[in-house]
Amino acid sequence: QVQLVESGGGLVQTGGSLRLSCAASGSIFSTDSMGWYRQAPGKQRELVATVTSGGRTNYADSVAGRCTISRDNAKNTVHLQMTTLKPEDTGVYYCNVRRGNRYGWYDYWGQGTQVTVSS
Repeated sequence: QVQLVESGGGLVQTGGSLRLSCAASGSIFSTDSMGWYRQAPGKQRELVATVTSGGRTNYADSVAGRCTISRDNAKNTVHLQMTTLKPEDTGVYYCNVRRGNRYGWYDYWGQGTQVTVSS
């Protein structure tokens, strides 16, 4: 079982920066992908960024160049450094661990941390 706890959300002005952190308890496998998703009010949850244990990253087009995801395999943590924030970045940010299995994959989710960008 994996439990994820996010921290670092808050209120920031347009153009500001935030650093989100996620600590995972339980076993994290080297084959697990870790990442961040977000959900704005009235919208579906969407990918922000993911990172493999080998450091391969993937970013949504909307955040590419403004966000950096990093992972510490020894500490089972993943971070998201966000810069040049925009009001459309507002939402609840969820930490994710995706684990492959014989049926496809399984997602573990944190409870989320609120990010609000004021205009």
